[in-house]
Amino acid sequence: MIKSTLVAMLAVLTLGGAALAHDVPTDAQIAHIAYTAGQLDIAEAEQALQKSKNPDVIAFAELMARDHKAVNDEALALLGKLGVTPEDNPTSQKLAADAAAKLKELSALDGPAFDVAYVANEVTFHQAVNLALGTVLIPAAQNADLKALLVTGLTLFTEHQQHAEHLATQVK
Repeated sequence: MIKSTLVAMLAVLTLGGAALAHDVPTDAQIAHIAYTAGQLDIAEAEQALQKSKNPDVIAFAELMARDHKAVNDEALALLGKLGVTPEDNPTSQKLAADAAAKLKELSALDGPAFDVAYVANEVTFHQAVNLALGTVLIPAAQNADLKALLVTGLTLFTEHQQHAEHLATQVK
């Protein structure tokens, strides 16, 4: 569900027509989208830490929570320095609503079924976030410091995606 939301977000943000040129996200909206995506992955990691008994899944969830908290902390510090307030927007709202549904869906699972579903969601989540960062959010960012932070995030989240893809082959 989160993947479909991010893909829909990409479709809306990347439609090339002149009529939609005003729909390119602002830095304040980009900051809110990126922060929201990080918070959502933290919430899912915290759920995994409560539910999973698999040491590899637990280690991965700890990494997700730690890394996304660190990036979000950096983003908030940068925004404070720049005097920018993240701007809530329909994309962030849709991401949050879809994530709440995913958390509910995952909460109904236990044991290996939870582990498999959590890791599969992490793969698709990171694929979609990385695509959004690379094709929409980074190109649209106007502030050089924000753009640099997003590029750093993309590098880290690409590693997360690769880790999740590897873990998906191990968790059964």
